[in-house]
Amino acid sequence: MESLDPRVIPLQRIQGSLFIAAIALISLIGISIATLVGDDMPRFVAIGLFALWAVLAAGGAVFALRWPARDYEHTSFRIDDEGIEIRRGVYWRIVLNVPRSRVQHIDVSQGPIERRFGLGTLVIYTAGTEHARVVLEGLPHERALQIREQLLPSGTSDAV
Repeated sequence: MESLDPRVIPLQRIQGSLFIAAIALISLIGISIATLVGDDMPRFVAIGLFALWAVLAAGGAVFALRWPARDYEHTSFRIDDEGIEIRRGVYWRIVLNVPRSRVQHIDVSQGPIERRFGLGTLVIYTAGTEHARVVLEGLPHERALQIREQLLPSGTSDAV
């Protein structure tokens, strides 16, 4: 079994922190507007809302910083002649097997933060409805390209 690239941990920390910061800012603006507009709101309710916001924002920040390492430890994949097997999940373990015969096409993408870390995301599209789109994030970009070439059919014909 292969592990993801360890650079995925700081990448996910940055992504999680940006997400939590956006949610915290939006909710802080909402709470501020509610307390300013609600003239009849008791002072202790306003203080309680801000305290609840602070606790939830801090909890989200801690989660965004600690979860990626746990997720990294519990995600692995294996490629063989049959296809690809992806194992993930900290609490609920999931094993996805994608047979090579079910692969329709594969994309390799890089967002701006992924590009900075030299990582990419492999997206495998399969026939069928269940797990028709399988995503494997946190691969070195070159490795994702290799996996794409390895899983694609070797024949030159595109006919069915």
